[in-house]
Parts: sequence; C-alpha cells; structure tokens
Amino acid sequence: MSDPRFDLPDLDVAAEEEAGVILLGLDPDRLLAGLGFAELADDPGLVTQVVDRARHGGFTTGHAELVAGGARRWRRLRPAIAAVPAKVASGSLRREWRDTTARVAVAVPDTGPASRAYLAACWIRREEIDRFTDREDRRDVVPQIPAG
Repeated sequence: MSDPRFDLPDLDVAAEEEAGVILLGLDPDRLLAGLGFAELADDPGLVTQVVDRARHGGFTTGHAELVAGGARRWRRLRPAIAAVPAKVASGSLRREWRDTTARVAVAVPDTGPASRAYLAACWIRREEIDRFTDREDRRDVVPQIPAG
C-alpha cells in the first residue's frame, strides 16, 4: 500500500486543497513563520515565498521573528479552533484538509485564505506544533541563578 502523502496532485481537486497538502509537509518552524506572516499579508503563495526568503536571510524581518509571531498567534487562536466540534476522521488527507479548513473558518471567521491554510496545517499537526512552541517558550526563559 502506498503512502497517500506522496500521491500526485489530483486534477479534480481545488488548488487550495493541493496547496494544503504541500503545507502539511513543511517543518513546524516554517508553518509558524507562515502563520506569523499571514497576519500581515494574507496570500498563501506570497507568504510561502517570504518565509523561504526570511529563512535564508533575504528579508528584513528574520525567520525567528516570523516564527515567534506565528507561535503567539497559534497560542491565541488554538482554543477557538479546539472549541469547534470536529467531524469524525476520515482517513483521507484531502478530506481532513477540507474538514479542518471549514473548522478554522467557523472558529476564526475573519481570517483570509493564507491564515486559514496555515492554521489548518498547524491544527492537523497540532501535537508537533505544540511541542515546538513549548520548546521555544522554554528558550526564552532566563534561568534563575540563586544568590549566594
């Protein structure tokens, strides 16, 4: 049995769905950077290009700043997405993508297409995204040095 994550694009499927399948393959830092940038410019293609440029130092805002902004946004919006009842998992990646983007649209109705896409990708991979943001939060904490 083949892994459906590596299926060729389905020509009958909406471009947003195929873009979602691609987003699901990004590393957590890139998803969060995209979510952070999507708050500023809500075009999925543009966001992906800017994240790549920032990652390689070709953008005035650094990759770390975009990741931090995305992590803040994720923590702020995650509870709203969790509050929306979920459909039963179908086992199909593309159907899960459709269901999740619909869930995000209900949870955060004032978002544009890039925000919905990056939030959906983060939600589908929420365990990994949560671990990543928790690790980043611990990096920001300066350890207390006992006086003595």
